[in-house]
Amino acid sequence: MDLRYNYLFWKIAHYLVEYKHYRILDLSPGQDEIWLENSRMKEGNIIRIVRKDLDWGNWVKRDLELTSVNGEKVRKSLGKRRLHVKNLYISTFPPVDGDPGLFQDVMTHHKTTIQPILLHGDQSVEELKKDPFFNEEEWELPTEVLEANVEWIRNMTMTSSSKQMQKERQLFERGKPFFTYFFIAVQVIMFLILELNGGSKDPQTLIRFGAKYNPLMIEGEWWRLVTPIFLHIGLLHLLMNTLALYYLGMAVEKMFGRIRFVLIYMLSGIAGTLASFLFTSNLSAGASGAIFGCFGALLYFGVLHPNVFFRTMGTNIIAVILLNLVLGFSLPGIDNAGHIGGLIGGFLAAGIVSLPNAFRPLRQILFLLGSIALTGALVWQGIGTDSTSWDVDTVNGVAQEKISDQKWEEAEKILIPVVEEGSPNAQTFFYLSYAEIKQNKLAPAKKHLMAAIEEDEGFHEAHYNLALILIDSGDREEALIHAKKAYELNRQDENYEKLYKELQGNT
Repeated sequence: MDLRYNYLFWKIAHYLVEYKHYRILDLSPGQDEIWLENSRMKEGNIIRIVRKDLDWGNWVKRDLELTSVNGEKVRKSLGKRRLHVKNLYISTFPPVDGDPGLFQDVMTHHKTTIQPILLHGDQSVEELKKDPFFNEEEWELPTEVLEANVEWIRNMTMTSSSKQMQKERQLFERGKPFFTYFFIAVQVIMFLILELNGGSKDPQTLIRFGAKYNPLMIEGEWWRLVTPIFLHIGLLHLLMNTLALYYLGMAVEKMFGRIRFVLIYMLSGIAGTLASFLFTSNLSAGASGAIFGCFGALLYFGVLHPNVFFRTMGTNIIAVILLNLVLGFSLPGIDNAGHIGGLIGGFLAAGIVSLPNAFRPLRQILFLLGSIALTGALVWQGIGTDSTSWDVDTVNGVAQEKISDQKWEEAEKILIPVVEEGSPNAQTFFYLSYAEIKQNKLAPAKKHLMAAIEEDEGFHEAHYNLALILIDSGDREEALIHAKKAYELNRQDENYEKLYKELQGNT
């Protein structure tokens, strides 16, 4: 083949890489076929250039069919909805038996279209200029081309491609991790402190050191939005989150830089705790919300650099997120509200801080305003101040805190609406009766203790308190029945035994 066509092959490739921001997807060992991808188009655009003297039209047809199959594979690997392939053949002559429509008809295979273009002989430049995509460049070929000219343009193309790849690699290496190690150290230290002060699985220890506990948060301990991020329940929980933080935290900190990573990690952790507070009543702790926030930050990276994202880690990241969410909905004991809250929080936080050297003030302001609006809407529609809108565990927990602080009237004020309009359980009736006893309201206390026993026949504290009220009203025989029941249910309590024997001896 004439060296001019070799030169044209590399000149087109150089133009696409240097000026049209294409990247080389594949180069054949003989360097006579090259696939290039447009890294800035949402819909995939691929250009395939083949340098070959075409003899027969049937070969072209088979080659186009194979190209359509390979194009569909490329489309799936890049995560594109559709793919358009410009297929350029550079040949000295057209095929001797070529159909006139062979290079005019567009071939479609599933979601991939192939547009064949033939550049041959002295008409190569004219054919290239007919395509609006290429008419920005001067395509006149020198009358004589030396091997050195071809080598020079080839080296220029490969150098431009290397610079482009280096620029992409820099997206993943913007900084050296520090705070990933810092957060790992903090959560390990806090785990050891929990273990030395009652155990990381002990509810009271977890509450004392700052786990997410709705009743205390309703009472004003909003610092619990932050502290659960660094606490873990059991060694397995710690190991799993530490491993996830090591890999995800390292990746996000390298991409976004140290300060941005800290903001993303903490804001998504807070978002996860807030979502857990608003949608679940369980005592919880862990860095899972912040770790899912790292997933959210990677998804935002995918929004800014979709081609790089899907070409490198995108498919795997999305698969892991979906798997974790499915497991969260399938297995008991997993705080999926916290996971989803952290995922959304991480995405929004990444949008607010953006990537280094990717300052987009309007978009960042919109992300900030959107985050504030979403948080406000969720909190407004969340738990609120009406106890009838709380779940029963939260109601009982808040009432217990009020009773512990000897705020009998406040406990009663919280419990009465739930008893009258909500869905109370035995604990709800018992706490209300306790607050009423402390205020010397024995008649309603008796009624609510009987309701507690009706809900839970094995509630020994309710039997004991009811026995005391019955003694006060002079009904000792009925009091004996409940004192006996309390003693039978819990023989370890000396007060139960003493009251039962006193009533038994006097009856």
